Order: sequence, then structure tokens, then C-alpha cells
Amino acid sequence: MKRRTFLKTVGAATAGGYALSLERILAESQPPPTADKVQGLPRRTLGRTGAKLSIVGFPGLALANCSQEEGTAGLHRAFDRGVNYFDVAPAYGKGTCETRMGIGLQGIDRGQYFLSCKTKKRDKEGARAELDNSLKELKTDHFDLYQLHHLVTVAEVKQALGPGGAMEAILEAQKAGKIKYIGFSAHTTKAALEAMKGFRFDTVMFPINFVEYMNFGYGKDVLDLAGAQGAAVLAIKPLSRGAWPADAERKRKWWYRTTEGLDEVRLSLRFSWSQKNVVAGIPPSFLDLVDLAIEAAKDDRSIGKAELAKLGEMAAGCGSIFAREEKMAATAQRLIHSSYPDHPIHGCPEEWA
Repeated sequence: MKRRTFLKTVGAATAGGYALSLERILAESQPPPTADKVQGLPRRTLGRTGAKLSIVGFPGLALANCSQEEGTAGLHRAFDRGVNYFDVAPAYGKGTCETRMGIGLQGIDRGQYFLSCKTKKRDKEGARAELDNSLKELKTDHFDLYQLHHLVTVAEVKQALGPGGAMEAILEAQKAGKIKYIGFSAHTTKAALEAMKGFRFDTVMFPINFVEYMNFGYGKDVLDLAGAQGAAVLAIKPLSRGAWPADAERKRKWWYRTTEGLDEVRLSLRFSWSQKNVVAGIPPSFLDLVDLAIEAAKDDRSIGKAELAKLGEMAAGCGSIFAREEKMAATAQRLIHSSYPDHPIHGCPEEWA
């Protein structure tokens, strides 16, 4: 597609009724906030918490794709280059990533980095046990951020928020000093909006990516509500180029195609950082892409019109990697409505359903 043609047609592909024009994306983007820099890497304020995070986070899942020695070197290299945000979860590598990160972060002053962890448990006792085990594996007495992990359906959000849900254990842990801030990660719009309806989270971790946003409007509703609530947004999948085309050569053993090369990585990251309230992005779980993202992140200027046009050309024809989960969440919602008319979900406004 020629750039002139794209400028006229960007936003034609829609989802959920969106038609995101180039002008609309530009109008709703944010200028880069005033940020500190460490080793040339900007740090932004994490919403109302006041914490300062490097705009690139270290993906703990990367430690599943390398040895302990390589992972430790990668962790220290990232820290030495200005990264202070490290993210992991017990689901990553079936627990091995927590163990490797706990070992790998030794020798770095605990007060100098921001440690984030998650739980997929939805019940109180399961979440409590998993949180305590994560603290042990990561060799720390507290998490700077603890999150409900991978929310997909409204039903599981309601279960996690209680009564008897994971949130009760998280709030007790916060009161005990084991957690500073509380957030969630979600893969569907319905789950993210339902979570924010039910609790005032400090952070929202959600896919904010040029393919999903420009082609499908995916992420806009979440950004809007997070902004209204003052919650900081942590972007996942910022380097995604969408689903693998059937005839594409798979250069990485990964579930989606990524941008490659410094220029593409810089462009895709700048798109995510230009969306309102986005504080940091987590690159795919490969140490070489982490290194590339750190280098690219030294340029955090807001995205411009010509660069948006270039991204639109890159996004043209790319498929969503979240459409399946969005469809699954919508199907589950319809089944609840039709099969359980007295389900508490019916008490919420239509826009949250």
C-alpha cells in the first residue's frame, strides 16, 4: 500500500465499531512526559504511585529461553544500562523463571530496582500461597507491584475480586508490607474494563501495540478508562507485528511475529509510549530483543504523522493475536447471560458486560 493511500484509509479495518483515523491517533497521543534518565534510558512516573520506572521492563519469561548464566548476565547488563523494572510470574517456565531471576538479581541493591510479580490464582488461599512462594523464590521480602495475571473473562475477574477471591489475599499482603502497589494484566477488553470497574488498581497491564490499535482499535477503551481513573498503563506486546502469516518464515520460535532491527523496534516502541498514560513497555522474551529495546528506548519522542503512516504500512494485512481470546470472552459472557439469568454479572451496566 502506498503511503498516500494509507493516509486516506488508515482505520478502515475496525473492531468494536472503531475507525481510528491517523488524525485521531495523533490528537489522542501524549507528548513524552518529563523523565529522569539513567544511562540514557528514560524513566517515567508510575501514575499516582510516584515510583519511577525505566520505560523498558525486563521480561522474566526471557529466562526460560537461556541458561542461568546467560540470564544472570542479561539481568545485570539491563540494570547497568538503566533498566530498573523487572517483571516475572510463577507461570513463566513453570516456576523456573522466578528461581532464575531470584538468583540473577543477587548482587544488585534491592532498593535500586522495581520488582513486579503476578498470580493466576483466583481464590484467596491459592493466591496467598503463590505470593509467599514467589517472595521466597525471588529472595525478597516485598514486591513493588503485584498483579492479577492474564485476566480473560468477566467471570474470573468477579471470582478474583471476591468474596473469597485472590484480591483478599493481595490486600492482606499489602497491609502486611509484602506488596506496595496492586495491578492486573488482561488479554481482553471485557476483562480489563470489568477489573477496573471493581477495584481502583494502581496499574493496568494490557497490549498496547500498533497492529492491534491501528487495525482493530484494540486497547483504546482500556486506555481511556485507565486515564479517567489515574491508573498507569504498562504495555505488553509492544513489538508485535501480529499473527504469523501462513507463508512467513518463522525466524523465532514464538507465538507471534515481532518487529526486528533497531529502526522497526524503535518505531513500534515509540507508538506504544505515545499513547496516553503508558509508562513502560515489556519487550518479547528474548535477550537480544531486550538489548535492542533498551538501545531503541533512548529515543522516546512522540510518534509523528509520517511515522504513523510507516507503521500503518507495516500493519496493513496483519492479523490480531488477541482476537481469539476476545471472542472467547464474549462467548463466555453470552453463555452466562443465557444460562444463568440470576448471575450477578447482570447487575452491571451494559457497557461493562
